[in-house]
This record gives sequence, C-alpha cells and structure tokens, in this order.
Amino acid sequence: MENEDPAPRLATIDRKARLRIPPHHVTKQTPYERVHNWDEVFHGYTPAPAMFEAQRCIQCPAAPCIKACPVHNDIPGALWKLEAGRIAEAAAIFRATNNMPELCGRLCPQESLCEGSCVVGKNAKPVAIGKLEAFVADWDRSHRGSFPVRRPAQESGARMAVVGSGPAGLAVAEELRASGHAVTIFDAWPLAGGLLRYGIPNFKAAKAIVNEKIDALRRAGIEFRCNTRVGVDIAWRELATYDAVFLAHGAGLGKRLRQKGEDLANVYTATEFLVRANLPETALPAGMRGRPQLRDHVVVVGGGDTSMDCVRSAIRLGAGQVTLLYRRTEAEMIGREEERRHAREEGVRFEYLTTPVEILGRDGAVAGLECLRMELGEPDDDGRRAPVPIEGSAFVLEADTVVVAVGYDVGQEFLGPESGIEVDDWGRIVTDDEGRTSRAGVFAAGDNVRGADLVVTALADARRAVPAIESHLAAVLARRGRAV
Repeated sequence: MENEDPAPRLATIDRKARLRIPPHHVTKQTPYERVHNWDEVFHGYTPAPAMFEAQRCIQCPAAPCIKACPVHNDIPGALWKLEAGRIAEAAAIFRATNNMPELCGRLCPQESLCEGSCVVGKNAKPVAIGKLEAFVADWDRSHRGSFPVRRPAQESGARMAVVGSGPAGLAVAEELRASGHAVTIFDAWPLAGGLLRYGIPNFKAAKAIVNEKIDALRRAGIEFRCNTRVGVDIAWRELATYDAVFLAHGAGLGKRLRQKGEDLANVYTATEFLVRANLPETALPAGMRGRPQLRDHVVVVGGGDTSMDCVRSAIRLGAGQVTLLYRRTEAEMIGREEERRHAREEGVRFEYLTTPVEILGRDGAVAGLECLRMELGEPDDDGRRAPVPIEGSAFVLEADTVVVAVGYDVGQEFLGPESGIEVDDWGRIVTDDEGRTSRAGVFAAGDNVRGADLVVTALADARRAVPAIESHLAAVLARRGRAV
C-alpha cells in the first residue's frame, strides 16, 4: 500500500483550490480546566474535521515533509487516504515507517520537522500533520481493539537481548520479533516503557497508549524483564550468551548545576520530580515514591521541553507560584513553542536572561536562589549567543522547591570496563552508521549514541540498525546450519 504510485493523484490535484481551504484546528482543554487534571491537553480530531484538514495537503511532488521527517513517513500518501475516509489505510502507511505514530503525533516537534517544511505553511498555517498522524493511529487502534500485533510466521532460533524499553529498544524489539527472533528486553525501571512512561507527563501523552503498546509486544512473544540493571542484576557474561545485544538505555543521567546548595532538601532532578509527580507509587523504585510536597514557590532551572514538563507538573501539583529561570532569551530556547505557550497560559512565570549561582538554604532545606542577570555575547560552540553575567546584577529569588532541568547525559558508569564497548568522553556509545559498536554482536542506537534528543530520532536510528542486526543474526544461524 505504501508503494502505491502517486502519479495519478498528483495529476488531478487542484492546488490553488486546496490552498484556499481554511485550517481546521483541533480543540483542547482551557487553561483553567487542564491545571486541575492530568489528562491530555488536546482532545484530538474526529473523522470529519480530520478529513477536512487532510484536504489542505497540496500533494506537492517534492514532498519536503517526507524529507524532514526522521523516519520518512509518506505523509502525502497517508493524508490522501485520510481525506477519502480510508483511515485504516492511512494508519497503515504511517505504521510502515513508524512503530509509534500515536506517540510521535503527540510528541514530535512538528513545527521544526514535517510541518516546518510544509509548503502550505509558507503562506498559511501548515497542515496539522502531527495531530492527523495521532488521529489516524488512535482511530485504527480503537477499531482494532489494540495495537496491531506482529507475530512471526516461524521461529528463527536466534536469541536477541535488548537493554532499555524506551522508543529505540521497543522499535528494534518489534522489528526483530516480527522476523522470528526470540527477544528479551531488560529494563532498570519497575515497568516497561522507558522515556515514554517515565519521562513524558500524562498531559502530553496518556500512559494508556504506552500500556497498550507494551501489551501488544508481549502478545507478539517479546519477554520483558524489568527491575533489571546491567552490571548489577544481570552481568555482561549473561548478556554475551545471546546471539546479539542491542543497547537502548538512553541518556538518563540528569545534569547538575554543580553549585553550592544543590544537596539541600527539596532540590530535585527533573527525572525524580517528573516520575514522582506523574506516576503511581507502584510504578516507582522505593527511593522515588511519594508526591513532591510543594508549598509557595517552585523554581525550575532550564530551557528545554523537560523544563516545561516540570513547570507544568508543578502547577498541577498545586504550587502557589512557579517560575522558570533560563539564562538566554526565548529566541534561543530549544524546546517547543507550543509547550512554552501552554505553560504561560497555565500561570508559569518566565525569568529570561537569569541564572542561579547558589541555592540558599535554611534549616537544611531550600530557602531561595542567588541569581545573576545576563546579557548575550558572542555565539558559543552551538552557534547560540553565549550568556554573559552583568556586573552588579545579583539578587535573591525566594523559593522553597528547586527542580534542575538542564539536560541529560548518558553516563559512563552503565557499561563498565567489562563490556568492551568504546564510548566517548560523555559516555555516548561509539557506533558506525548502522549501529555496530566496537564489540562484535553488540549494537546501539538512540540517545545513548547521539545524546538526549527526540523520540522520533531514537526510532529512526533504531530502525536504521535493524538490517545490520538481521545480517549478524543470519550469519550466526548459518554457522549453526540453520537458515533464517
């Protein structure tokens, strides 16, 4: 279906007429409503409005939206099916290149990917590609009763270990299981889902979607072993008994401010704050249980999407005031504008060109932050103008809770010297373009290779590694005298 020749439809498109179709916006909760619950902000499309919005796609032959999508979804082809009411076929097109269109439709920064390259967006609102992707996938799943289950036609005899059950790990596991390989996923968290469960708040993507995906993979025959840490609960020598290993443990080590006072009570890392705010105690390790106890003023330090998740979670936890500190201006922020807009609507206060230099304490707990005002100087190594302190600008910002959300590293402790796997100075695994590591039979992709990034880039990297893993497993089976 995804290989359908687009020439006939391209020849009949009246692009000028399509450009006159007004956008059909999806509805969402009001700010007042949503700060009192943890439900998804957007209600999502229903069939008729979705079909109407899909007609705004002008089916341009160059299809820059496909090129801008990390997994190269056939977006025009899917929207063509959708506008004709062939929703299941539209979903099948998305699923052909994306293991999780429901989640990518909700979580991708479409404004800088597919929608950012949409030709319609040059003169009007771009086609709502992300929300249409989520709609068709949700519709398909609800009419099936679950995610599609890809059971293999026969067993290959090969055994595959996957470390990490986030987007990269789940994608590789699904693809390899469909080929008939026995797949076991190991994860350090109590429940499967990785970043999708433990890093994404409910108001952005409902946990029910993750639960349904995990259930479908189990029904396909994938085994999950949670509460299992490599090097602690399972040794590398045990992993080495598998025919191949795929490392997808992500980048889960929260960066620190490295400032005085960071060890005070009520100073949280972003991960601890988010999981305790968004998940039931049964889903958490013993040391992370219990909701954060917030009082008058929560300050979040950071400028990406994780910091937006933190400030918006704090609002829902009932904090009296929530302030975000960011050392540059909004123009330099790397997260989604939509998330910042939602945070403002929900009452978050933004302090730009401001950085903390010390967390102040009283009786062992946070009492405030000493801060400096900044100005932008010359561009740094990332091309963004570097923040420079303004002399004499120090001031104290009162706070009783601080959340540090300044990014994530992979961490070098995870692998250990016994793994024999090469990493760089930041703990990122060194691989070739197809995911091969320095150890034969061990592959890796996602945030543990490229550093903290997007769900969709983890998916794309993982899918790119699948052919090399399949080739390796075929060679292993051939040596045993078995054909794949």
